Amino acid sequence: MAKTGTTTQGLRSAIERSGYYPALVAEAVETAVGGEAVTSYLVHQETTFDSNEVRRHVTVLALTPTRFVVSHTDEQPGDGSGGNHSYATTATESVKLERISSVVLSRVVANPESYTPGTLPREVVLTIGWGAVSRLDLEPANCGDPNCEADHGYTGSATADDLSLRVSEAGDGADTVRQALAFAQALSEATAALGVGSHR
Repeated sequence: MAKTGTTTQGLRSAIERSGYYPALVAEAVETAVGGEAVTSYLVHQETTFDSNEVRRHVTVLALTPTRFVVSHTDEQPGDGSGGNHSYATTATESVKLERISSVVLSRVVANPESYTPGTLPREVVLTIGWGAVSRLDLEPANCGDPNCEADHGYTGSATADDLSLRVSEAGDGADTVRQALAFAQALSEATAALGVGSHR
C-alpha cells in the first residue's frame, strides 16, 4: 500500500478499529494494493453464530486508480490437528477497473413518504459484478393457462454476482453506511470515467 495519503491512512485505521486480526488483514490488503494509492475503501466485519461457535468474517474493499481490490478474512475453528487451535484464512482478488461490469446499490429507507434528500438509508446492499461468478436462476416456463399440462421448457436469468455486501445502520453503525455509500459512488465514478459499467 502506498505509504502516504489520508485515504490510505484511513484504511489502515479502519482495519485496526475492526479489531479482527488487524496485522493479518492489513498485510493481505497491502500486498494486493502494492504501491498504488488507495482512493476509497470500505471495511465490513460480520459475526455469525454457528451452533456453539462464533465466527467472524471481515471484508475489505479498496479502490486504486487502476484496480478494485477485495479481501476476505475468515475465522475457522480448530480441526483437531496442531493442538486444536483456531485459524484464519485470507483471500484477496485484484480486478482491473475495466472488468467491472456493474455496480448496484440498493437503499432501504424508513418512512419514504417523508424522505428528505441526504437522509442516511437504514441499510444498503452493494453488489459488484466483474464476471468471475455468475448465478443462473431457472424455473419452469408456462403459457399462462392454469389448465395447460404441456412442457414449456424453462425460463430464467443469469446474474453476475461476484460480491454482495449488506451494511445496516443498526448492525454496523451510521459511519459504515456512509462509507459504503461513498465507496459505491467512487467505484461508479471510476468505472464511468473509463467508459465501462452497466452499458457494457
